[in-house]
Amino acid sequence: MKRRPVCLVCLFLMLCLYVTDLVGISMINGNPLPVSVQKYISEHPKFTVSGEVQECQAAEYSLSVYLKQVCLTVGSEQIPIENIKVYLNKEEQIRIGMFLRVCGKLEEIPGPRNPGEFDSKQYYACRKIYYQMKDGEVCDKSIGYSYFGQLLQEIRQKAETILDEAAGAYAGIFQAMILGERGNLDAETKMQYQMAGIMHILAISGLHISFVGMGFFRLLKKAGTGNGVAGAVSAFLIYAYGVVTGGSVSAMRAVGMFLVLIGAGIAGRSYDLLSAMALSAIVLLLDAPAYLYNVSFLLSFGAVIGIGALTPEICSLLNLKKRTAKSLAGSVIVWLITLPIALHAYGEVSLAGVILNLLVLPTSGIVLASGIFALPVGIFVIEIAKRVVFPGKCVLFFYEKLCEVVGWIPHSTWIAGSPQLWQCAVYYVMLGVAFTGVKWGKKAASVALVIFAVVFLGYHSRNGLTITCLDIGQGDCCVLKMPGGENFLIDGGSSNKKNTAVYQILPYLKNQGIAILDGIFVSHTDQDHISGIEELLELCAQKLTTVRVKNLILPDWDTTGGEYEKLKMLAEQTGIRVQTVREGNLLKAKEAQIEILAPENGADGSDTNEDGMVMKVHFGKFRGLFTGDIGAETEKKLLDSMEDVDFLKVAHHGSKYSTCQGFLDVVSPEIAVISCSAKNTYGHPSADTIKKLEDCGAQVEYTMKNGAITVRTDGEGIWLDRFID
Repeated sequence: MKRRPVCLVCLFLMLCLYVTDLVGISMINGNPLPVSVQKYISEHPKFTVSGEVQECQAAEYSLSVYLKQVCLTVGSEQIPIENIKVYLNKEEQIRIGMFLRVCGKLEEIPGPRNPGEFDSKQYYACRKIYYQMKDGEVCDKSIGYSYFGQLLQEIRQKAETILDEAAGAYAGIFQAMILGERGNLDAETKMQYQMAGIMHILAISGLHISFVGMGFFRLLKKAGTGNGVAGAVSAFLIYAYGVVTGGSVSAMRAVGMFLVLIGAGIAGRSYDLLSAMALSAIVLLLDAPAYLYNVSFLLSFGAVIGIGALTPEICSLLNLKKRTAKSLAGSVIVWLITLPIALHAYGEVSLAGVILNLLVLPTSGIVLASGIFALPVGIFVIEIAKRVVFPGKCVLFFYEKLCEVVGWIPHSTWIAGSPQLWQCAVYYVMLGVAFTGVKWGKKAASVALVIFAVVFLGYHSRNGLTITCLDIGQGDCCVLKMPGGENFLIDGGSSNKKNTAVYQILPYLKNQGIAILDGIFVSHTDQDHISGIEELLELCAQKLTTVRVKNLILPDWDTTGGEYEKLKMLAEQTGIRVQTVREGNLLKAKEAQIEILAPENGADGSDTNEDGMVMKVHFGKFRGLFTGDIGAETEKKLLDSMEDVDFLKVAHHGSKYSTCQGFLDVVSPEIAVISCSAKNTYGHPSADTIKKLEDCGAQVEYTMKNGAITVRTDGEGIWLDRFID
């Protein structure tokens, strides 16, 4: 480090940012605007803002416009509020560099509402965007615009069109790899690549920048230009390429390092990879300190450290000569370095990716080259562009088959859960000790320590019973982590959120290290209770998730409808056992049991709410009651089988037609959780229901206010956690 002062400066900057955020001085992970401005925005229905157009993205029904240097108009005063994202009518003619004045309702970018859920707030904070405006209306726009910025935008759009026509079904992958445009990638491909551990090839990174940048540099050199001219032109083109591809953190890291490489060559100085990486990190962090917590930032720089610093050293210590051995060592080292980051963010990591990358990385250049060369050809003759891109399509077909094979291999993805920060710190200490052991010739002991460190990182103690009510919008979803190690899902659906399995349920399960669901209980078949379950079963059937389901548990109805039969069919296709239950059934787990209180014998399912499943969880002295969407009629029928409970999942999202007074007098819950959306057309939760719950002494919790609600018990005491305080 003595010879690398830039690395020391980078480490010092990161430490300062972390400490200042820890003590609350900086606002890396939050909204940096003055509290008075935030309060004013939240209290007013509509605003006029003005700013310069930085980027435009056309969607199916709207136009997403990113404005920079935005000012909020309050009377005659202009208040700066950084950057914002505005959704406009798709027909608006907007150009890069235009100054817009738009009117609409400003909303703060929402953060995650459940453990493991994607953090949009942190993602946009890296772009210094803290607010968005939906249904914006353009009040005024300038005639002038940025000719260079608009030219880059049009080049990108033209390139997208060429790849779309030339690459056919693989166009989305080509667009992601060459242009950084992931919007056209289908969900199945994303999930396949993630499970296979090759998702990184879809990000603009060092491979792309070095291929394009050095390609231009060598071409200019052959044309007779000197180092200075070739370097300057290449640097300009690479910076433009970084902007065209969206300026992702991995792209700008690679652009920064390439500029240092070119600068060193022009100045006649030697190039140091770690110093170049540190300088790129400093520039990114000074511009947007929120990158300190950004997963892409950490993974990108972690991979460079693994490849550039550790791999050559370890290969030398192990005396690895063959290219295959060096590649395998590099793949393993990068996997080990980035493991805590990946697990902390996603809760899972591909085991197959270590091997697959030996096949994918050497061949990804074919995809990149064929796609890039097809672009200029496609401007003139699209039929020839189709032939140029054909080798890349063959390689992508090969990747597709590799992903399918991985999907059929059990445990190809390790769902270890999200480790604590102290676990990550101890893990890296153990890796450091193992590295020192290799230097001292203790290879066997070092390998054993690395294996122990990996296992340690995935260790999670389980004490007692945990009930988590996920915030899934207008719907219900509860996860039970039983004291004996079993895991159950009770309902999982929403009427106002799509893809709840992909965006809420699966991320939570992975975050908690839940790879197997011993059972999914379906209280009844309304969409706001089963939409996510249907999605999950479909993903299991398509081998697009390594989460496995053992049993699907349905209410025992004499008459079943289409949704009921669809669930059974999906389960049977996947090899999941289907069971039906009714009152009197008892499901025994290792240290707890689940008692079924409804439906009653002979229930026909004609009223899905009243004939829904009701269940009670017993663990020590703890009692938890799950009531689905039953109404007062069923509650009265159950009074004889009821007792005082500690936890109540309030029926029907707090509807006024459920949770009658007589029922509450008997169950008298200590904690009552209402699951619903803040904005719904049903009037949930009812003020009358809330008052009755409070009057009976219950502590009422709401997913719409605090996100996921978690209740823990050791069979005696009870502890409650809110995901959002």
